[in-house]
Amino acid sequence: MSMTDTNDPRLRCFLLIEPESHFPVQNLPFGVFRPRGGAPRVGVAIGEYVLDLTVVERAGLLDAPSLAGRSESVFDRSALNAFMTSGRAVWREVRERLSLLLRHDEPRLRDDAALRREALVPMRDVEMLLPVEIGDYTDFYSSRDHATYVGAMFRGPENALMPNWLHLPVAYHGRASSIVVSGTDLKRPCGQTKPDKAPGPSFGPSRSVDFELEMGLFVGPGNALGEPIPIDQAVDHMFGLVLVNDWSARDVQKWEYVPLGPFLAKSFGTSISPWVVTLEALESFRVAGPTQDPKPLAYLRNPVNAAYDIRLDVFLQPAECSEPARICSSNARHLYWSFDQQVAHHTSNGCNLCTGDLLATGTISGPTPESRGCLLELTTGGRNPMTLPNGQSRTFLEDGDRVTMTGWCQGNGYRIGFGEVTGKLLPATSPAHE
Repeated sequence: MSMTDTNDPRLRCFLLIEPESHFPVQNLPFGVFRPRGGAPRVGVAIGEYVLDLTVVERAGLLDAPSLAGRSESVFDRSALNAFMTSGRAVWREVRERLSLLLRHDEPRLRDDAALRREALVPMRDVEMLLPVEIGDYTDFYSSRDHATYVGAMFRGPENALMPNWLHLPVAYHGRASSIVVSGTDLKRPCGQTKPDKAPGPSFGPSRSVDFELEMGLFVGPGNALGEPIPIDQAVDHMFGLVLVNDWSARDVQKWEYVPLGPFLAKSFGTSISPWVVTLEALESFRVAGPTQDPKPLAYLRNPVNAAYDIRLDVFLQPAECSEPARICSSNARHLYWSFDQQVAHHTSNGCNLCTGDLLATGTISGPTPESRGCLLELTTGGRNPMTLPNGQSRTFLEDGDRVTMTGWCQGNGYRIGFGEVTGKLLPATSPAHE
């Protein structure tokens, strides 16, 4: 077994980790947590524990040469940004050190009972925080199945995709300030809506709140203004992925999006999972992406159009139900435009991405009815209500509904998982002016 092959399926941790756990030693995702009575700091998920990297570093067990000589710790912080800006060589070195430290045959942490009690904190005893200081947020529209189905719904099958869709990754600029960590509940938004036959718009609570099953990429090192990132170098700027629920008010969106696109229909809240899974952890699950026809222009062409085989599930739990119901099962491999292409296109005009920027994929839908990644698709715009196991029906979300998304890659006897992103829809605050 290689000392540096952190993805080897034979690796075992000295902790007991079940095969269905999202956080085996092959994963090691990064996040920010607050222990009881403590300050926020960076940790790594391992089984049912959080490994406190501040404690490990202070004990001299994170002896990564690339971190030596720094005046301040990159882990004793309330965000991952300082670590993320360090670059891929540092990320890999830290990952290798952590992988070795947690192995079943490595005694330094395993056999030090006092250090283990301090460094390994049960997940049930911590509060997970937003992992990154997010300066900017871009939401793409990268699933061909989603774009085709929604386009056909509103424009007919012959005009489902707009003329530019197969030539570039379409996106809009989102609102970073309303991105929240999993577990944060959101209020039903108010906004302007106009039913088709109404003489004019009215203002009030949205009647068509939806979820959108997405994933998000966090940018590591950015690029200077005016210097695009070539597609074959995009991976060096990509730190890791999270689950994203891009909550949407479809009736508000329908009225406001012409001519400049989504605005208040999206900015009332976007939820992300707390653990950032690095691209190194996902390397074994890279697969060929969909065939792109016509071929993209040269700056968007990669020798391999790589996607990731990540199973994605969505669960809906009404307020009066004790158990959630799975209502969608999709996969990140369905994305037509890859993360590499998103980064290359985003910077192709010289736009400067910065450490901590979030690039979301847009709704990830597949080719089958059960893989449609939002209620807009699952209920055909509300015209075909969905029946839940308890007999209730849904066209869009109702107050008290909880939406939970989860995702993982299935390895040989282990999973590389993302945990979950969950949130409940609360009633709207009564608008001051109707």
